[in-house]
Amino acid sequence: MAQCLVIDDSDVIRFVLNRILDRLGHTAHDTKDVAEAVEKCTNEDIDVIFLDWDMPGLQALDFLKSLSELPEDKKPEIILCATENDVKQFSLAKSAGAAHHILKPYDVTSIRSIMKHVGLHQPGEVESMENMPPLVSQAQAG
Repeated sequence: MAQCLVIDDSDVIRFVLNRILDRLGHTAHDTKDVAEAVEKCTNEDIDVIFLDWDMPGLQALDFLKSLSELPEDKKPEIILCATENDVKQFSLAKSAGAAHHILKPYDVTSIRSIMKHVGLHQPGEVESMENMPPLVSQAQAG
């Protein structure tokens, strides 16, 4: 089970990604606050970060630079989450430490795939979508 941190300004994106990660057997924490994210990475064992590229008041590259100052054993895998397939953006992020990227919107299949790619797939993880509860229940959908 991986310890995941979702950093995104959208409440909906954080909620959905947390639910997906939970369904895949991982533990997810989330924040829209960069200072809190840096603190979590410093004080907790975070395995992977899902980092939104376009957050108001935050430059993802600045956040990545702050993570580069962490000791090697504290550096998580970083997955850049973007809305556009921008090769220049991905190149900048990769040079700053985000070796992976994923395009929004994402679903269980794409998150499972990227987690496998970074080596954090759980052998006992549910492989089938059958009989899995919906991401949002009827009551939550309102």
